[in-house]
Amino acid sequence: MCWSSKAQREVSQMGDFSIGELVVILVVGLILFGPNKIPEFARQCGRAVNMFKQGLREGLEEEPVKKTESPSVKAS
Repeated sequence: MCWSSKAQREVSQMGDFSIGELVVILVVGLILFGPNKIPEFARQCGRAVNMFKQGLREGLEEEPVKKTESPSVKAS
């Protein structure tokens, strides 16, 4: 695929945030949610991440169940 240099620059700069943009995002979040809700939201996010990690660990520890019995089909 042939990309122009302008398209390559646009793709590479899509995820770049400057300090000013981050400050604006934080101020808007503070205005919308208030100072009391932000720590509660952060705690809930932390719990969700921990539960997700725990689920992954439990899923990896379990061995896949092998089916020893094959379903038999009875002819009538």
